[in-house]
Amino acid sequence: MSVWRSKDKSQELERLAELAGEASAEAAMATASAEALEPPAPPAPPDLTAAAFFDVDNTMMMGASIFYFARGLAARKFFTSADLAGFVWQQVKFRLGGRENKEDIKTHRERALSFVAGRTVQELTDISEEIYDELMADKIWSGTRALAQMHLDAGQRVWLVTATPIELAAIISRRLGLTGALGTVAETKDGVYTGRLVGDLLHGRAKAHAVRALASREGLNLKRCTAYSDSQNDVPMLSVVGTAVAVNPDGGLRDVARARGWEIRDFRTGRKAAKIGVPSVLGVGAVAGAVAAGMAYRRR
Repeated sequence: MSVWRSKDKSQELERLAELAGEASAEAAMATASAEALEPPAPPAPPDLTAAAFFDVDNTMMMGASIFYFARGLAARKFFTSADLAGFVWQQVKFRLGGRENKEDIKTHRERALSFVAGRTVQELTDISEEIYDELMADKIWSGTRALAQMHLDAGQRVWLVTATPIELAAIISRRLGLTGALGTVAETKDGVYTGRLVGDLLHGRAKAHAVRALASREGLNLKRCTAYSDSQNDVPMLSVVGTAVAVNPDGGLRDVARARGWEIRDFRTGRKAAKIGVPSVLGVGAVAGAVAAGMAYRRR
């Protein structure tokens, strides 16, 4: 009898364990369901006087956006491989030469614009969408993208500021979920490119002027704004905001950043040249080539 009683007891304990397991599983499912039903955290209230400005080439994107654009245009027979090689050589000169030559800039700007003269804005926009998917989407620096998202999550607006043609800059901005873009504007007439620029290339001091104008129009307090770039050419833009961050900086910008105490982020090797916390990047308010050389004219 004692043997049978032990077996009965053992079976009873097993059954209780099964019931307990089922109850735990049901409780876990109920908890998961409750969590799934919980509404997402509400977005931060809009911070209307603070914003962030990001350069594109080597800051938001690996390499020069305009070079990928040119590769895409060359593949579509907008110009020849020899033309593309010539633009690449000009990019190499800009990288090694120390300073840009104004006559070179003028010559290559005119040469670059000649390739789009007579083309419609809609045609170039559609092609730009395709080229972004083919050549640019996987070139975005995840670290820089995260910095932009940090500003968006804080309720701030985020603009790209680049010498890249405004049509392409706007596509990059939209694909990344940003607020908008400032870029070089090519003249059009009745929806067709004329081959001339409207104003100057958005480069160097022109970026600083464009950021000031945008701040005035949007009611931004530049002391509460942040700017990001990799290039010494963008020191004027970095100097007009309250917080400047050097991202993947060239040698000249790294020196300036160290001298001025600007923060440095380098995503090229995964190392952090300087630690950046949310409060320091967002500022006080958050706490409370091809056509590349032709139109970007950036020294790399």
